[in-house]
Amino acid sequence: MTKNGPMVLEFNCRFGDPETQVILPRIQGDLIPALEACIDGTLSPDMIRYKSEACVCVVMAAGGYPGPYQKGKKIGGLKAAAKIADTIVFHAGTRLENGEVLTSGGRVLGVTALGAGLKTAVDRAYEVVKKISFDGALFRRDIAAKALKKS
Repeated sequence: MTKNGPMVLEFNCRFGDPETQVILPRIQGDLIPALEACIDGTLSPDMIRYKSEACVCVVMAAGGYPGPYQKGKKIGGLKAAAKIADTIVFHAGTRLENGEVLTSGGRVLGVTALGAGLKTAVDRAYEVVKKISFDGALFRRDIAAKALKKS
């Protein structure tokens, strides 16, 4: 807060961020008309509807992140992970080389899952994380733990 009111230092909701990766899957319908309405100044609250499901994202990061990390590690299990319902694996620090998906950044994947409740969403996200592997993979094991204790 400043003497002139609030000042934004950082707005952390870019399409590649985990904060956005839990919002987008909950949107019902097409986002493009709402984005166009933002540009035209005609956005109204009824243009965006949300699913009632809870949504969580577990980031899988490269070993060493946020410090120095190695690139070029083969990522396995993506096809098996894709078979789990109500989940999306967002690629962040990956690249495709000779038909193989390899690590290419610190935040490698955003494993996002929907569920009827928070526990279901968390369990589903970690089910997907277990299917995916790459050398040095790191991920937090406490996503939504505080919220689950409160419920």
